[in-house]
Amino acid sequence: MVGNVGTYYDILTYQSDLDLPIGTLVKVPVGKKDSLGVIVKQVSKPSFTCKTIAKRLLDAPIPKALLSLHGWMSEYYATNSGTTWQTIIPSRIATKPRQETNSYVNSSDLHKRTQILLNNCQQSAIETIEKSPAGTIMLHGITGSGKTEVYKEIADRTIVNGRSVIILVPEISLTTQLVNEFRSRFNNVLATHSAMTSSERNQAWRYVLSAKQPVVIIGPRSALFMPVANLGLVVIDECHEPSYRQETAPRYSAITVAAKLCSLHQAKLILGSATPAISDYYLAQKLHRPIISMNKLAKIGAARPTTMVVKLTNRDNFSLESHLFTRPLLDAIHQALASHRQILLFHNRRGTAGSAMCNNCGYIATCPNCFTPLTLHGDKFQLICHICGYHQRPPLSCPDCQQTDIVYHGIGTKRIEEEAHKLFPKASIRRFDGDTVKGEAVQDLYDNLRDGQTDIIIGTQIIAKGLDLPHLAVVGIIQADAGLMLPDFSASERTFQLVAQACGRVGRTNQATKAIIQTYRPEAPAIKYGVTQNYPAFYSEEIKNRQNGHFPPYSYLLKLTCAYKTERGATIAASKLAKKLRQDYPNIKLLGPAPAFYERLRGLYRWQIIVRSGKRSTLVTIASDIAKAPNWQVELDPGSLIS
Repeated sequence: MVGNVGTYYDILTYQSDLDLPIGTLVKVPVGKKDSLGVIVKQVSKPSFTCKTIAKRLLDAPIPKALLSLHGWMSEYYATNSGTTWQTIIPSRIATKPRQETNSYVNSSDLHKRTQILLNNCQQSAIETIEKSPAGTIMLHGITGSGKTEVYKEIADRTIVNGRSVIILVPEISLTTQLVNEFRSRFNNVLATHSAMTSSERNQAWRYVLSAKQPVVIIGPRSALFMPVANLGLVVIDECHEPSYRQETAPRYSAITVAAKLCSLHQAKLILGSATPAISDYYLAQKLHRPIISMNKLAKIGAARPTTMVVKLTNRDNFSLESHLFTRPLLDAIHQALASHRQILLFHNRRGTAGSAMCNNCGYIATCPNCFTPLTLHGDKFQLICHICGYHQRPPLSCPDCQQTDIVYHGIGTKRIEEEAHKLFPKASIRRFDGDTVKGEAVQDLYDNLRDGQTDIIIGTQIIAKGLDLPHLAVVGIIQADAGLMLPDFSASERTFQLVAQACGRVGRTNQATKAIIQTYRPEAPAIKYGVTQNYPAFYSEEIKNRQNGHFPPYSYLLKLTCAYKTERGATIAASKLAKKLRQDYPNIKLLGPAPAFYERLRGLYRWQIIVRSGKRSTLVTIASDIAKAPNWQVELDPGSLIS
């Protein structure tokens, strides 16, 4: 029996005279075309005539653990078999790579191996991990505590025992940094990331499948599906990051999938973060899994940063020099530049201004496809939709009242960059966000940033994740509470994580550093505790809010979203389904139906229903039924209700 790799195919029966072990990749005829398939079971010849397997593609079969993981994912995330195979197997695996790539190299060609002296906190963490049985271990270490050295030491011991290692990173921007760290110590390190071509991914996958020696694999969540035969360790660095959730079917959590994969291999899973997700921390406590705290800075003599919260509602905090940067932030930037040190300015919104509005009649320029405000990009002189990409020239007069009183509200990273160039014309300034062009992203210019060649770094959450910049003197958060306005149960948690992580970029050396946090709501727990990186205090408050609101981890969620060409079609479909669910499942709780956060997306009207239950199995049953219906999208265990 062959599992076909494709959205519309599942399990089909074929015949062959070849010796084909379970897990062998083959090419099989489906209709008038050939399709990629995986041998999943051997059966006796049925009564009906079977087509013949056309070709065996690779000599080595997929490891049994990966086969089992495929079956589990299809069931756990209510996704058909073919779609799950598309996630696991590279799209062009049937095509032989034309050229060699440098995804893996011998580290002796790059760096001289160095031995780093670990502190007591790191040594204790390593000993605890070593003594722990297979399963999940949470490594809760403050920023700058040296979690990477712990990863390297545990990986080294795993390799010595003849077992492979997978290290996950949330962003391609962190891959270069971590790969360099590991290649300074290990010979067989393979990097995989989204910037690789299909041919490069194909070759890397084939290399791991046929590898005879243990290998260290570093990459994003898709690295979990490398065909490792004997996996001993998986590390998920910055495990709190939302990028570890896949947004297309199967909509899986890399943490959940990694836990299952480690269970199949009897391997260890390390979840590393200074700001773990509330649900993950709660689950680790409930299941009595090890939670290792690392509260000591790794570098000897490292000094904690001086932090200052500046209230934006107090106009005395501003000078005539700037309406974006408060006096304390301006002073800190001037001092850092005078000392030839770096500044990092963080704001989690790209563009120049958030919206274009007529001061006379209130008209707001919106996307005709998505009905969301268009964002001004001053450098391109374009109003752009960040959802579908629609763009237009900014209006010189209001389309409704014809007045010329058009004003732009809100700020983005491009506006901050413009202000910085105006105030500090001699400084070297670089901006990193979703509009950064190819070849100028963080991973491309990492050496430049690390060596201090850029004076002022500006960006969105891309620059707040795990970067180690030894010349950094000041972190400035332009508006720390922007994310608190979102109507989502995880808004406070996400804001806390971003603030704490941004502040954690400083305070890693023995030089004095500062974190300046500009906010309208300094009393909000996410800001108050994020500034001081006080995770226990924030967790204590947030877990009570989750319990009172019956949100995860105190319940399971299923998000159902329909999309129709007309608003009437969407509302009728959502109402009918809600009525049926209430009749068929009296023990569930429904939130909605209601318009989705992005009510109109790419020309379609969207309504959603949130199903809440104490039993996940009930939600899986519902999701399995709804997934077959046209116009509906299902997501089990959503990390956010905004989409």
